Amino acid sequence: MSVSTAAETRPETLDPRGMRVIWLLLISAFVAILNETTMGIAIPHLNVELGIAPSLGQWLTSAFMLTMAVVIPVTGLVIQRFSTRGVYLTAMTLFTAGTLICLIAPGFAVLLLGRIIQASGTAIMMPLLMTTVMNVVPEHSRGRIMGRAGIVMALAPAIGPTVSGLILDSLSWRWIFGLILPIAVIALLIGAKWMLNLGESQPRRIDVASIILSALGFGGLVFALSQFGSAHGGESALSTAGASLLLGAAAILLALFVWRQLRLQRSEQALLDLRVFRSLNFTMSVAVMSIVALAMFGSLTLLPLYLQNVAGLSATQSGLIILPGSIIMGILGPVVGAIYDARGPRPLLIPGTLLVSAGLWSYSTVGQDTPVVMLAVIQVAMSIGLAMSFTPLFSASLSSLRPNLYSHGSAVLNTLQQVAGAAGVAVLITTMSSVAADQPGTVDEIAAQAAGAQSAFMTAAIISLAAVVGAFFVRSPTKAAQQEV
Repeated sequence: MSVSTAAETRPETLDPRGMRVIWLLLISAFVAILNETTMGIAIPHLNVELGIAPSLGQWLTSAFMLTMAVVIPVTGLVIQRFSTRGVYLTAMTLFTAGTLICLIAPGFAVLLLGRIIQASGTAIMMPLLMTTVMNVVPEHSRGRIMGRAGIVMALAPAIGPTVSGLILDSLSWRWIFGLILPIAVIALLIGAKWMLNLGESQPRRIDVASIILSALGFGGLVFALSQFGSAHGGESALSTAGASLLLGAAAILLALFVWRQLRLQRSEQALLDLRVFRSLNFTMSVAVMSIVALAMFGSLTLLPLYLQNVAGLSATQSGLIILPGSIIMGILGPVVGAIYDARGPRPLLIPGTLLVSAGLWSYSTVGQDTPVVMLAVIQVAMSIGLAMSFTPLFSASLSSLRPNLYSHGSAVLNTLQQVAGAAGVAVLITTMSSVAADQPGTVDEIAAQAAGAQSAFMTAAIISLAAVVGAFFVRSPTKAAQQEV
């Protein structure tokens, strides 16, 4: 990629109207993504109140992840083909409608439908935010704005369990949706009045075969991964063998999807343009981001289980352990962005990935008697590391692309983050369940769970070392472009 090509349509100044749109997208994306992780703690309550089996209740999270995996790969084409205003209003209408359906759902089936509709809107929001930032923010200010986007990507899922725990300990589960609905309605109404069309839409042919292959491939991959951990806990619709077969079938479908995109991109008709991977800096940044996301989502799922099943804390107490780190992560977002604009990715990314890895190694030593204060300190350290990692990775990856590939790059970034998150949950929960089940009969259940959690966190810590190594190879976009001329 040449420097001149990469910079040919990049803005030199930040348009106030564009900044207004970005703030609206930031708020909307935060609310939408916050909703992704609120259900984990709520499922045991819903199993009792709705009278459903645990294996059925797990679908409230599995279906959300599945829908995200199906919709996100299509967003690259959608954002190019339709106007910013139209895409935003569609996404927020879907999310608002889904939230309302969940709030008034009389039973499980309607609640599940609402979650699927919610996820359809959420899947569009983050790629739209990232693409808009890249199109309207000048390169010298992108770190600062991406720092705010990093808050959305990392903080929203992190505080989801805290918000859910606080609600469940004092209110009905319906308030998880009741508190979000007014904010979603306000964002939708403000968007209807103030949202602008940024950039020009491009007439693009929609390849139906690509959509089918993408939906079955990415959807099957995420669903198969989600079933591995559940299978070991006895809550899966599939056995481990069945999940393995589905994983293999999904891999074949994804190979066909990639083959078709390589053919279609020759005529600029690809659903997901894979030429983004021609940029080595984008590829390396996305690889590191996927590893960090795997560790983050896996640990965010595993930690509440450890806190409640081993440490004996309530849902609210478990959420409060995570809260200080989440707040610090939010505060650091703009600071990290400003440092990125001044110094580039490495001064942030290398210590950031080291902190994440150190936090996971520390978690691998926790037991039944680990002080709560120590757990909170480890979580704060990990959160600082995540804040120092996500913003440089978002900025360095997308800034390494030509402007016409921004929407495809953001779709790839968010798709792989979703797949990595599902893989993280599957790997860590499977490890914890397997190790706990293999403990001798003389070991009590709490000690077995503690041993399982230690092994799972150690697995995540070992994987995180790859992110530490990869951090040394992520360069500032300008230097990367110069080397790829």
